[in-house]
Amino acid sequence: MNLSSCGIDCDVCKFKVESGCSGCHAIKGKPFWAGDDTCDLYACAEGKKLQDCGKCVEFPCGKLEEWANGTDDTTGLPENGQRIKSLQAREE
Repeated sequence: MNLSSCGIDCDVCKFKVESGCSGCHAIKGKPFWAGDDTCDLYACAEGKKLQDCGKCVEFPCGKLEEWANGTDDTTGLPENGQRIKSLQAREE
């Protein structure tokens, strides 16, 4: 599993093919949807020298919970915390 900083499985994300995204670590947190900006969650983890949010002492923080309880960008369906679940499973 190739998890992004926030817990998206980059290997199965539709944007890997549709937008040529190779994952947040490979593109240094600058996904196509952020323009010239860096993803907030990537920047936070990177600033703390962490591979992903799941390794943070504040996991899951409010920002990650907000993203994880929104709409899944890959399906358009409610995400229901899947990013957090993926990061938790990685830590077990």
